[in-house]
Amino acid sequence: MPTTEAAPTLIGSVQRALRLVDIVADSARPVTVKALAALTGLTQGTTYNLVRTLIHEGYLANEPDGLVLGASFPVFRAAPDAGGVLLARVRSSLRQVTDAVGETAYLSRYHDGEMYLVDIVDAVRSPRIDLSVALESSAHATALGKQILTDLPGEERLDYLSRHRLEELTPRTISDRGALLAELERSRGFALDREEYAIGNMCVAVPVIAPNIVASLAISLPSARAQVDRGLVSKLKQTATRLSLQLGADALAGAEPDLRSSI
Repeated sequence: MPTTEAAPTLIGSVQRALRLVDIVADSARPVTVKALAALTGLTQGTTYNLVRTLIHEGYLANEPDGLVLGASFPVFRAAPDAGGVLLARVRSSLRQVTDAVGETAYLSRYHDGEMYLVDIVDAVRSPRIDLSVALESSAHATALGKQILTDLPGEERLDYLSRHRLEELTPRTISDRGALLAELERSRGFALDREEYAIGNMCVAVPVIAPNIVASLAISLPSARAQVDRGLVSKLKQTATRLSLQLGADALAGAEPDLRSSI
């Protein structure tokens, strides 16, 4: 009689755990345990137990708004659809800023002629600004947007401003194009929003530049205790440089990271 090859022994719990990691890796936003249970058909109890183990081993990390990839996840590929990988990198960089300066951190990106808010990591003592006006309509009034406008080639900068009204969001908003362009030209390597988006809040942003990527990293802080000095800007620039190098490596690997988001 012909011999038949025995079926391989598969460990179901390992398969289920890997499925959870795959879902998080493919997601462009943090994923809650409840959502993982719904997507896989597992009970919430089983999902919690698997997630707890994956967090302990460093393959997942728990953020306030859900799960992201952890430091132990092997980032061996960079593809436009590798949302979770890129989210983990961005989230890690923003977390470094939040931990270092104790303020909420933001990342924005310029893509196809528009600006997008990519991700936010909240600080306990300094919650995020109420983003009632999207970045697409408020770039002129935010440090995030002004830093990107500074880094754009002159023609692209003028094209962007010709397509977007400079709405006066607060009495401090620069709504005159000439005055805004003059401020951008005086850039000292970082951008400021002096209560131009929201009264009571100030932001400082620094550039994140890589091949085919123009982005900005910022923090927000209450105006009453805002102190923008060389040390603060240096901390932001150190993190921005590391993130630029990571994104640049992705580009050299043959794929442009898609950092757009629907925040």
